[in-house]
Amino acid sequence: ADREPRSLCSSLLLAVERGPEPKARQRSRCVTVPSSPTVHSMGTGTSRLYSALAKTLNSSAASQHPEYLVSPDPEHLEPIDPKELLEECRAVLHTRPPRFQRDFVDLRADRPSSHPSIRVMQWNILAQALGEGKDNFVQCPIEALKWEERKCLILEEILAYQPDILCLQEVDHYFDTFQPLLSRLGYQGTFFPKPWSPCLDVEHNNGPDGCALFFLQNRFKLVNSANIRLTAMTLKTNQVAIAQTLECKESGRQFCIAVTHLKARTGWEQFRSAQGCDLLQNLQNITQGAKIPLIVCGDFNAEPTEEVYKHFASSSLNLNSAYKLLSADGQSEPPYTTWKIRTSGECRHTLDYIWYSQHALSVRSALDLLTEEQIGPNRLPSFNYPSDHLSLVCDFGFNEEPDELL
Repeated sequence: ADREPRSLCSSLLLAVERGPEPKARQRSRCVTVPSSPTVHSMGTGTSRLYSALAKTLNSSAASQHPEYLVSPDPEHLEPIDPKELLEECRAVLHTRPPRFQRDFVDLRADRPSSHPSIRVMQWNILAQALGEGKDNFVQCPIEALKWEERKCLILEEILAYQPDILCLQEVDHYFDTFQPLLSRLGYQGTFFPKPWSPCLDVEHNNGPDGCALFFLQNRFKLVNSANIRLTAMTLKTNQVAIAQTLECKESGRQFCIAVTHLKARTGWEQFRSAQGCDLLQNLQNITQGAKIPLIVCGDFNAEPTEEVYKHFASSSLNLNSAYKLLSADGQSEPPYTTWKIRTSGECRHTLDYIWYSQHALSVRSALDLLTEEQIGPNRLPSFNYPSDHLSLVCDFGFNEEPDELL
């Protein structure tokens, strides 16, 4: 009952003008797809959908050409039907356990809105080089980390929730996987790698990891974009952010969406705090002092007790953390957004957040987290789930008269 059969669900494959899927709503019936006798190797000529990708840039080439960090208009490749791509992913994954079922929790407080929701997905997808070469997930079989299958699990998760905006961290296969595929699904993408990515220390790496931001071109127009290299105590650091101002084509309303990944590890709390202050100052300028509504997604590598969290919670940008709304009192973060076992022991932390301008935006629904039972005793990543971090997904709506509250 707590797992979703690997099937083609029409409710997951609708066009972007779909509403949220609250927990109270009856789930759509699924038509099970029989396992394909022939498993296609993704990225090779045996795959009908992937054969057109042979001419796309690989990461090593792209990393030498900074002009490619902001993707041009999608190449002249035919659009992909998400249903077909999902079917192909599931053919590759036919020997793996089915995807976990997660439900959207309806959080609407009877606030009327005349505009469609904006679905935002935040996810540290785990860089392939780090997962295989540096992170020491001692309970995760190495077979579960094979890229040819793990990338299908990542794509399946994205296709299941069909975000309008996708904010990713630890992306080290942008140019050979995510940009070519997502552009054919209608997304426009931007990638900003870390200046000194730890992926580059791993043999047979695929280039540096970094942050990536994608948005659906049929819903939004890009107004401006900023790649931000974060500073701490006036020093440039290895952490980055992307901030883009988008205009909704349906309503003409503008908002800023930002993605970041702050410094990891215990002992770096003050460093993260300084990075957060730098990011907030940049966002203050970009949003013209909070006149433009803001959504900030990220792996902050910080528990809610840290200073950087408190800076965001008390900022003049009037931000709230969306996933607090899932708690009984609306004031507590989830118990975890990452759960893994390394050689140093078991790590269960809340590090990932979606912040939003509460004067201008409201959260209509949020995707519930995996339970401890679903995650299992060996924790993450696993054959079921491709990353050590859980994806966060929220549906946002504009408040009807935010100007009066500024």
